[in-house]
Amino acid sequence: MTEADLADLGIHRISIPIPFPQAGGPVNVYLLEETGGGLLMWDAGLGTPEAQGALEEGFRRARHSPREVTKILVSHGHVDHAGAARFVQAQHGGELPVYGHPADAAKYAANGRTWRDQAPVYGAYLTRLGVPPEGIEQTRMEGDRYRVAGRVAEVRPLAEGDAFPTRHGEVRVLHMPGHTPGLVCLHDAAHRLLFSADHLLERVSPNPLIELGPNGEEGWFRPLASYLASLARTRALDLQLVLPGHATPFGDHRAVIDRLLPFYGKRQERIRAVVAEGPRTPWEIARDLFPKAQVNQTFLVISETMANLEVMEDRGELRRTLVDGVYRFG
Repeated sequence: MTEADLADLGIHRISIPIPFPQAGGPVNVYLLEETGGGLLMWDAGLGTPEAQGALEEGFRRARHSPREVTKILVSHGHVDHAGAARFVQAQHGGELPVYGHPADAAKYAANGRTWRDQAPVYGAYLTRLGVPPEGIEQTRMEGDRYRVAGRVAEVRPLAEGDAFPTRHGEVRVLHMPGHTPGLVCLHDAAHRLLFSADHLLERVSPNPLIELGPNGEEGWFRPLASYLASLARTRALDLQLVLPGHATPFGDHRAVIDRLLPFYGKRQERIRAVVAEGPRTPWEIARDLFPKAQVNQTFLVISETMANLEVMEDRGELRRTLVDGVYRFG
């Protein structure tokens, strides 16, 4: 199915450049035509002036206007997917409804926690993982740098099974936690389409990012364990085409998933070799897994490392101890 075929169904993809090379390509916004002339907007893109300009140009190329949008569905709370929601709302006098899963809503709702609010709690947790002070400070700075440009006043809840009619049929919400606790996809069963957001990308494994609980609780969410369960659900779907959150649409979703799973297996094999020499802190393991990582990638590499350690811990392969305020896995 080509992009022209999608347009015939009333589905338009807008590609928006972003300054995150690790994301796997420009972020995608999708416009789904509704019966009667409105537009359902799936994700909003980044909230920078450059991204907003690309979004406006995308509307023009699709021969539509932001004024036609009746609702915005946000796949998850990361800045490159939710950042421009308020910008589109402004075209409607701020009255346009925005929907998202409650587990992610705090990331972009006006009454939600900011990265700056949470920095001390995350800093204390990263210290327990053995991350050095310069890495913790860089993580704080990176979080401030990419905060959402404008938070929305209200996020209406999305839940598994919610259905939205469009001109080409119906899309249903699938809750697929992993990349974030509240990530959702849209499934068009009739046309065998999945709007996968960052849950499934063709050439990039989504980062399983550290997520502490609302009050800083450890273990509140185990991203890779959740992601692997969601992948199993996705693999069972009958799909013709995946419309991802980054880069271009692709087919054969099962082959993509089957390439991902050995990737995690190899990473865990390396972890086994490292801890066979004796207990190690998560940061020591991360430095072995990612020897070329720069300080501005601290949060990504420690998140990836901890996610794999948690999976191995759940399987009983590893045990953690707290020594002098720092976790060690052996």
